[in-house]
Amino acid sequence: MKIGYARVSTNDQKLDLQLDALKKAECGEIYSDIASGAKTDRPQLEEAINYLRPGDTLVVWQLSRLGRSLQHLIKLVNALSERDIAFKSLKESIDTSTPGGRLVFHIFGALAEFERELIRERTNAGIQAARARGRFGGRPRKMTAAQMKKAKKLMSKQELSANDVAKMMGVIAEQHCTESCVTSRVDVG
Repeated sequence: MKIGYARVSTNDQKLDLQLDALKKAECGEIYSDIASGAKTDRPQLEEAINYLRPGDTLVVWQLSRLGRSLQHLIKLVNALSERDIAFKSLKESIDTSTPGGRLVFHIFGALAEFERELIRERTNAGIQAARARGRFGGRPRKMTAAQMKKAKKLMSKQELSANDVAKMMGVIAEQHCTESCVTSRVDVG
């Protein structure tokens, strides 16, 4: 059985085009959501997935109607495949019940993995380049090493509370700050 799923992002958009295409594709049941693609909570999609049985096909008008990202789409289609459920996208002519459709979908998966690796490599290269120039990420230091030493000395005498020392040193302290709170916020390295 073919089960259709349609989604629009806002109430201003209409489902008509998708619903007509899914009916023309002879879907026995059609589920629809009005939700942004970025949202994880799509109750009708969950209901459609729970309704699907081995041998069924989940049909969408376009790939972007199903997945929040390519990674999410691949994960979802792979989960369906493990349950012996096919996936079909009408606009892109992808049908995982055919060898060609599975090939195209696996190519998408390989491209998504390649993209993740490129992003990881560029990020690491950027971090290394910044470190080579003496720049380090993270929050700017609030206190110098000398100020930190002074704060630790004041704290060791136990005459002042952690809040008092933090205020004296110009560090914004939380109401119930402890010694570890003051020392953990300040990077002396």
